[in-house]
Amino acid sequence: MFLGKPPMTVNDPSGARNAAAPMVAWGDLDRHAAFERWLAPLAAAHGLRVETLRPASADASFRRYLRIDASSGPSLIVMDAPPPQEDVRPFVHVATLIGAAGLHGPRVLASDVERGFLLLDDLGHTLYLDALREASAAQADALMRDAIRALVQWQLQVPAAALPPFTDALLERDLALFPEWCVQREFGVNWTSAQQDAWQRVCQQLVARAQAQPRVAVHRDWMPRNLMVADPNPAILDFQDAVAGPIAYDMASLLRDAFISWDEEREIDWAVRYWEAARRATLPVADDFGEFWRQLEWIGLQRHLKVLGIFCRLKHRDGKARYSEDLPRFFAYATRVATRYRELQPLLALIEPLSGIKPVRAFSMR
Repeated sequence: MFLGKPPMTVNDPSGARNAAAPMVAWGDLDRHAAFERWLAPLAAAHGLRVETLRPASADASFRRYLRIDASSGPSLIVMDAPPPQEDVRPFVHVATLIGAAGLHGPRVLASDVERGFLLLDDLGHTLYLDALREASAAQADALMRDAIRALVQWQLQVPAAALPPFTDALLERDLALFPEWCVQREFGVNWTSAQQDAWQRVCQQLVARAQAQPRVAVHRDWMPRNLMVADPNPAILDFQDAVAGPIAYDMASLLRDAFISWDEEREIDWAVRYWEAARRATLPVADDFGEFWRQLEWIGLQRHLKVLGIFCRLKHRDGKARYSEDLPRFFAYATRVATRYRELQPLLALIEPLSGIKPVRAFSMR
C-alpha cells in the first residue's frame, strides 16, 4: 500500500538524467544480477537507456519503483517487488481489469512474476496529493470530481466477481493491528479485560456494518497518494490489494486521507456528488443519502483504526518512524465518528487516553 509520506521522486521532465539523481542501490547482489539479466533484452526491445535507471518512488511495503528513459518515446517504470515479501500477480491481474474498464492505469509491458520484476507505463510525476496541496478551491474541486467520476467507472466496470472477497477475517485482521501496534507498542498500554471486551464489541459492529453494505470492486487505497494528475485524469496507482467489498470504502479513503484533510462541508458536498453519480449509474448505493453517509463513516472508522496500527507497525517493526507523525489526523477522524454514533461511543474511552482528544459532544445517531 502507498501509505507513507509522498515518495521521493526524481522529477526530470526533460528526460535527461539528472546528475544529482541517486543511484539505484541493491542490497542483494543475486537479485541485482537477476534484474540485469531480465532487463537486458527489454532494453534492446524498448530502446531503454540503462544508464538512466534511477529511483522513482518508494512506499510502505517492500516494493520500489525505478524510472528509466527510452531513446525515443516516454520514460518507463520498473517495479522491483522481491518475493516472498511481495507477489506481483495481483497487480498484473488488476491492471488488466483496469485496462478493460477503460480506466487510466499502467500497462504491464513485460513481467517476470516469479522474481517480481515488472516493466510499466510511466504515468507522470504529479501526485494528486501534491496537486491538491497547491490547488485553489476551484482546482481542488475539479480534481476531486475527476476522482469521483473515475471511481464510479471503476465500481461499474471492474467486476467484483474477479476479485477476492473482503472477508470477515480480513476486516478483523485489519482491526487487530490497532491494539497490537498502536495501543501496546506505540503507547505501552495494556487493556483490562473489560476494555478488551468493549473493543471486541466495537469490532463486531464494524465488521457487521461493513458486510451489510452492497459489494463492488474496492481499490482499498483510493486516495490522493495513489492517483496521478494525468490525461485522461486521473491515473490510478497501487491497486494490487483490490477486493470485492463495501461500496462506501473507497469514498471514505478519498475524503478522509492520511495526508490531507477537508472541512466536513466539502466532504459532504463531494460525497453527495458521488452518491448522485452512482445512482445515475445504477450502482447499488442507498436510496437515502443519510444512510450512505453513515455507511461511509462506519467503514471509514474501520480503515482509520487499521491505518493507526499500520503506521505504528511501520515505526516499530520497519524503522520508519516518520509515519507516526500522522497519527493525530487519524485519531481525530476516529474520535469524530465514534462521538456521533451511540454504538461506537465505547471506543472513545479506549482512544482518548492515547490521542488526548476530548469529544466535543456526544450524539445518538444510528
